[in-house]
Amino acid sequence: MSDSSNPRENLDSVFGQIASAARAVSRAATDVTLIAVSKTHGADSITPFIAAGHRDFGENRVQEAQAKWPALKSGTVDLRLHLIGPLQSNKAADAVALFDVIHTVDREKIAQALAAEMVRQNRRLPCFVQVNTGREPQKAGIDPGDAEVFLAACRDQWNLPVVGLMCIPPVEEQAAIHFAFLKDLARRTGLTQLSMGMSADFETAVRFGATHVRVGSALFGPRDI
Repeated sequence: MSDSSNPRENLDSVFGQIASAARAVSRAATDVTLIAVSKTHGADSITPFIAAGHRDFGENRVQEAQAKWPALKSGTVDLRLHLIGPLQSNKAADAVALFDVIHTVDREKIAQALAAEMVRQNRRLPCFVQVNTGREPQKAGIDPGDAEVFLAACRDQWNLPVVGLMCIPPVEEQAAIHFAFLKDLARRTGLTQLSMGMSADFETAVRFGATHVRVGSALFGPRDI
């Protein structure tokens, strides 16, 4: 179990696991971006990770991120903040202003709102389309059967800078099945980046081609509730 008082040790441990999983499939560990999921953790918990040299962080909610990240980003100019939670269209302007990467484009209304805000703010943020690979009604994400048409619209109709795909597999199913599906969908649609894998399954995700893994508890320890 991770010890939240030792960020450097936790980072080294997770990076070591990423490297081992990458070697197993003849990948370079440097091809995988570790997103430290800092949701529910305050600035005092995040600062030691920044001091340890980490630069990629993930937040679920725009409002929570607004409360802590402007000050953190002003002190370290090369931080990259990833939105990894559901986005409401009325928060699109705030998301484009604060975040650097959007992982959860999952419907037409969001794609249109983000595209319009990127033009208005003159900020082109890399985007991932979230695919609901398990077709879970309570979970965000485009239906797998609609993904290719939606991707084409994002690219051709709304000029959204889509760079990859994202998924969150059902907890009761083998993650590998969903990671394999997402990898194949990316191949068929000409995308090279895959945001998949969390604390419990990021090693499997790396073996299936993840370029971004989203790890929280293995780095920060239990969430501050």
